Parts: sequence; structure tokens; C-alpha cells
Amino acid sequence: MTAIGYIPHDERLRMARAYLDSNYTSAITIQYVSREAALSPYHFIRLFGRVYKQTPYQYLIQRRIDRAKELLRSSDLSITEICLEVGFESLGSFSTLFRKTTGLSPSEYRKSSTKPSQPHHIPLCVCLMHGINLET
Repeated sequence: MTAIGYIPHDERLRMARAYLDSNYTSAITIQYVSREAALSPYHFIRLFGRVYKQTPYQYLIQRRIDRAKELLRSSDLSITEICLEVGFESLGSFSTLFRKTTGLSPSEYRKSSTKPSQPHHIPLCVCLMHGINLET
């Protein structure tokens, strides 16, 4: 039977992960997140790693990199703006961690994920139906 006010460790970890998901753009310390989970920093890191198979820091970095990938694919923000937008304070550390995670620099990733626009082709049947000459 659980006591009133007792929160199981798995629920505390879910709350801490939700906090990381909601605040990944901010400067976050392990002391603050572990305090939010009502666990000592070392115990929190061990439990988080056991449950999520990565440290809270690794989870935070992955969350930031995932968001950076989205922004690189879908926005015209500069790489520096994206770096700051996702919570990194240094362009150098962002670029290093991004390359370590994806195998590409942020600019290489942007180039590889941007597909050149394809010319629109008119299907042959439409051309024939409307008498469009295909030999010119």
C-alpha cells in the first residue's frame, strides 16, 4: 500500500523526462532535474540510465539534436540561430555533437535533406488526349 504523497520512482522519472522534453531549450543542470524528481543526483542518473538506456544528459542532447534536424529540414534559420534555438550555447559544441550523432555537419545535413525540386511532367496520356506535340 502506498502512503499519501508517495510518488514511485518510475513516475518521478517520467516527470523528469517530461521536464527535459518541455525545457530542452533552457540551461538545465542535473542538480535541478534531480531535485524536481526528489532524488539525489547520482541516484537519479543511475535510475534514468537503467530505465531509458541513456543518461539524462545524453537524452537532453538527443532531444536538442532531433529538434535541430527538424529545423534544418524545414526552416530557413541559420545554423547559428538553430544552435541557440535548441538550447546550445556554443556553435562549436553544437556542430561537434551534431556530427557525432548524425555523421554529418549541420550544413551537410541540411543539404542532404533538401531535395531538389523536380520538374513537373505531364503524363503522356494527357498530352495525347489534348493533342500536345511531344517532338519539340
